[in-house]
Amino acid sequence: MALQYYNQPQIAVEEQIHLLKSEGLLFENESRAIHLLQNISLFRLKSYLKPLRHNNSRLFKTGATFEQAYMLYKFDSELRKMICSELEKIEISIRTQLSFTMADAAGVFWFADASNFRDANRHASLLRCLQEELHRSDDDAIIQFRQNYDNPFPPTWMTFEISSFGTLSMMYRWLKAGHARRKIAKFYGLPDTIMESWLHSIVYVRNICAHHSRLWNRRLSINALVPRRTHLPFVNIPSDTKRVYYVLSIILYFLRTVNPNSTFVARFKALLSKYSSVDVAAMGFPNGWQSQVLWR
Repeated sequence: MALQYYNQPQIAVEEQIHLLKSEGLLFENESRAIHLLQNISLFRLKSYLKPLRHNNSRLFKTGATFEQAYMLYKFDSELRKMICSELEKIEISIRTQLSFTMADAAGVFWFADASNFRDANRHASLLRCLQEELHRSDDDAIIQFRQNYDNPFPPTWMTFEISSFGTLSMMYRWLKAGHARRKIAKFYGLPDTIMESWLHSIVYVRNICAHHSRLWNRRLSINALVPRRTHLPFVNIPSDTKRVYYVLSIILYFLRTVNPNSTFVARFKALLSKYSSVDVAAMGFPNGWQSQVLWR
């Protein structure tokens, strides 16, 4: 089947509102809607308008308003900010543990030694990523190190402070199986295969948040593995592990080690109270989720 050539023109904000009205959407404050659409593209808001439409139809449900879609947009934005704050703590902890453990096992330049990794080509690609990240860095410690030493890389604790979370995740993923890899995972109460999968999943969610993309009712393209057992209490495994509930539970599990006094659950419940019309079932939250140990 031959592909079509897209040639639809851009339409003005006033025309966008007229189109939405023709599909049955109501506006409580049209002048405010114009202002919002001048600053938040309709394309970005489409995902928040979708739950207000009839299934497989362009028509909106009776009583659906533009303001309801904007409410979902604001909820999602606040949720992503909350998640980013917690992922920062987890990321910093994993940087620290990876550097500590591997430096003890294989020296402070362990990451530059291909013998520590399962795939030489993957290792070479990771080193190129690190080199690019170091080249872009204007960190004072990195600059000073380059002025005083001719090593290809600074030591692990310095190099990994400027690496991306994605590079960090891939470094762990391609480590050779062994005591050091298991020791890192054990620090978080996990088997190393689950650690690898969960780390990959939270990096993916972190990237969604960093790019301000819709998260709240998204079905994630990465499916985090289900553990047979965990050292600390986890949740009953939901029927759909590609929804936000499961990955939020993974984040909470890491926080049990990284920040045992985290107030994330309380803040999340307060956010749900603020946006009481949000459907948590669309996020994958099962009945009785609040009675789960992690969510109490």
